[in-house]
Amino acid sequence: MTNLSIEGGRALLGGEFHETSLRIAGRDINAVGSDHGHGPFGIDASGLKVLPGIVDLHGDAFERQMMPRAGVDFPVDIALVDSDRQAIANGITTVFHATTWSWEPGLRSADNARQLLGAIEALRPHLAADTRFHLRHETYNLDAEAEIGRWLSDGRIDLFAFNDHMDSTVASLAKPQKRSRMVERTGLSSDAFDGLVAGIVSRGHDVPSSIARLAQVAQAAGVRMLSHDDESPAMRRAFRDQGVGIAEFPVNEETAREAAMSGDFIVFGAPNVVRGGSHTGWTKAADMVAQGLCSILASDYYYPAPLLAAFRLSADGVLPLAQAWNLVSAAPAEAAGLADRGVLAEGRRADIILVDDAVPLRPRIIAVIAAGRLVHLVDADRLLRFAAVPRRAVAVA
Repeated sequence: MTNLSIEGGRALLGGEFHETSLRIAGRDINAVGSDHGHGPFGIDASGLKVLPGIVDLHGDAFERQMMPRAGVDFPVDIALVDSDRQAIANGITTVFHATTWSWEPGLRSADNARQLLGAIEALRPHLAADTRFHLRHETYNLDAEAEIGRWLSDGRIDLFAFNDHMDSTVASLAKPQKRSRMVERTGLSSDAFDGLVAGIVSRGHDVPSSIARLAQVAQAAGVRMLSHDDESPAMRRAFRDQGVGIAEFPVNEETAREAAMSGDFIVFGAPNVVRGGSHTGWTKAADMVAQGLCSILASDYYYPAPLLAAFRLSADGVLPLAQAWNLVSAAPAEAAGLADRGVLAEGRRADIILVDDAVPLRPRIIAVIAAGRLVHLVDADRLLRFAAVPRRAVAVA
């Protein structure tokens, strides 16, 4: 059993930073404070921030490990192991791999979704981050409904999102650069892709009833649901009425405000904060945070982003760091129904990161502890070994 202590850092406790020590036994934090003794090993956290591990509800950067170039594939297990290293090195201790199952062949196909789910289930015990499956269901993918329903009922899906990119797909057919990327991703000829899209669009009248059926199955299975790219308050209300309580990347302020007024969780991309705006020209996430219209930041396509975004929000005066950190730890844990993590407290899971924030806007991860295990360390001089406590002699009669 792991028996570890973190000595002397400034830990985020109850919404404020306090210089203290943490004690870890097994997978959990078993004591906070300097008066509880320590185990045989420790980490010197002097001068460092001690923070709960990042909970990333939506990250698809693993796709680049699977297909670093269009048409160039690598085995799923290699991609997941490499992605695990990247997530941990950036302080992400709980990662939801956002896997798109679309009507397309190729990277986002049925076979790929099945492979990913199977690989995650097989590799999960061997990965450092708590790795979970977030299925992004393209709602026009009607032929997948029955199988997805079984996955939900069997507890194989950890988060379930409704995606609808059909309008943007059709619009992109007239834009040569976007069209080329879409066709290349599927491996089809240009004419075959056009024919596929036309056939999928023709079934649009069946999409609403399919959404309703899958939402009922997810609710019955206790799976938290998200709606992606909500375009209007009416769309957000319609999804909420079906039990979808997380608004993921609402595309305008009025839709985000509708979500906030009803107490929905609202997810924006952390890269948006780091870069100072959306790469698509949509809502600026930092403005949404400032107005209380964003409760969660996710890595989206870039694993370093949650860490960098929280510190940028603090540096820019948008939120104090303690509140900004809730966007990447406590709030996503709550949204996903993970009551055992997201804060540093006795009895909670020991997902902890140590951060050197001496250089403004460039926080540096020094150590990561996941489920009580030291899984990442860049400064070995901070390791401490304490003298073993001698056992009291027992007289033998």
